Amino acid sequence: MNLGHIDYLNCYPFYYHMFEKRPLKGVSIFSNYPSVLNKMIANGQLDMSPISSAAYPDIADNVLILPQFCLSSIGYVGSVILVSKAPIEDLNGKKIGVTSASHTSVVLLKVLLKKYYRHDPIFVPIEPRPVLKDIDAALIIGNDAMVKIPGPPPYVYDLGDLWLRKTGFPVVFAIFAVRKDIVSKFEFELNEVILSYQTSLKYLEQEKHKVILKAKERYPDILYDIDHYYDLLEFQFTDSLKDALMYYYSTAAEMGFLREVERLRYMDI
Repeated sequence: MNLGHIDYLNCYPFYYHMFEKRPLKGVSIFSNYPSVLNKMIANGQLDMSPISSAAYPDIADNVLILPQFCLSSIGYVGSVILVSKAPIEDLNGKKIGVTSASHTSVVLLKVLLKKYYRHDPIFVPIEPRPVLKDIDAALIIGNDAMVKIPGPPPYVYDLGDLWLRKTGFPVVFAIFAVRKDIVSKFEFELNEVILSYQTSLKYLEQEKHKVILKAKERYPDILYDIDHYYDLLEFQFTDSLKDALMYYYSTAAEMGFLREVERLRYMDI
């Protein structure tokens, strides 16, 4: 079975057990940016993977969602930021770079700017670690938002915090998807992965310092306080987070940024 892994600090707690304690037999792990994993599961190269929440509407007919897990923050998260030369209120008509690494945050930013600031900026694709040279602002996510930025920009906005203040909802950045056509074929492996995720999250609760130590070894350029960062994240896909995700989908669809999602389809555990 082919399993995706978002190669970011926020996803590492799910993989601590299988990376550091017990590799899973019959499971090949592919680590990459969320956008790459989104494409791989869409075209059948991956059987299971965390994916950008915004990728789900396009592949909803072919995948099921794990009902227990997600990557979310309730307000400030620190790893999804808009860096800008000017205040966000002054970005109408300005050139904003959007990272190619993910999808959820790009849609999040577009909704915020259009719905709540009445802005119509020019969006241009950029590398994950951009320089504000020919653009007015840039969206940076994941590890790239937590490393040293050359020439700190005058303005930095946390999108998790902005979204909560504008909508009252947290952001579900990623969910875990399984292709429908492999559920019976890899039933044993799927259950092993789910059990490994659960075990990993227990380690995060009971031996947090050890998880953080290994995370630092894996991502040595992270400047952020990892202990604090993991406290900001939500890994359990609660009912309230599912409601928050549906609000995100309905709002983005209403504004033409995503396909409509009538309901979330879960894998029967």
